[in-house]
Amino acid sequence: MGFDDWMDALEKRHLADLRLPEVTRALRALSSAYVERRHKVSRGGALDSAGKRAAFALFYAPLHFLVARHVIESIEGATQPPPATILDIGSGTGAAGAAWALAAGGSPFVKGLDRHSWALEESRWTYRALGVSGSVRHGDATRLPRLGARDAAIASYVLNELPDEARLRAEEGLLAAAARGTRVLILEPIARSIAPWWDDTARRVVGAGGRADQWRFPSSLPPLLRTLDKGAGLDHREHTVRSLWLPGRID
Repeated sequence: MGFDDWMDALEKRHLADLRLPEVTRALRALSSAYVERRHKVSRGGALDSAGKRAAFALFYAPLHFLVARHVIESIEGATQPPPATILDIGSGTGAAGAAWALAAGGSPFVKGLDRHSWALEESRWTYRALGVSGSVRHGDATRLPRLGARDAAIASYVLNELPDEARLRAEEGLLAAAARGTRVLILEPIARSIAPWWDDTARRVVGAGGRADQWRFPSSLPPLLRTLDKGAGLDHREHTVRSLWLPGRID
């Protein structure tokens, strides 16, 4: 299944019992919460209603997929040779891990890791819908399974969700994995207010042999995303993201 087919399946799944205006209102609330930092968007109370869960799955998941795919396809060594497994840390709907697996030809096995039961089920559904081999389990970013040179790990819009102490533990785990040869990719919004720690983390990654990038590229949103974007008062005419990349060891 391609991206457009996935979008059709998402629409059928999440608009079966909700009307589009309900989802649009929920998306407006989610976006406001994210900007104002009143809640953590993809965790806890921010997903306390069917409307908010549908808004997250219908809008943010495809955006995260498109952004992750662009970055992954633009970084040398991210897809060739394909990693055997991809650990998707704080997987949310599973979009970022699936994007990497598909960019690498569809052969990697994705392991989704999240603390939210809805996210785990949504990741499981995403893997099936996109034809990606994968599994999910309950867990968090501070206790990563051991990863090696044939593995990859992605933390997509998740480190900003963590308290400083937990984030630092997660960073240590990722740096340790990279030292063992694991390819590591971290994605976060450009807004400094969301990730004020970014510069310090970027220095650590660059010092460990990685790279830090900022990306801006034109968006080409499918019709449903354009409708939701406009209805919620957003403006995604361009995609923006910051990334940290540790190349690990490619055998």
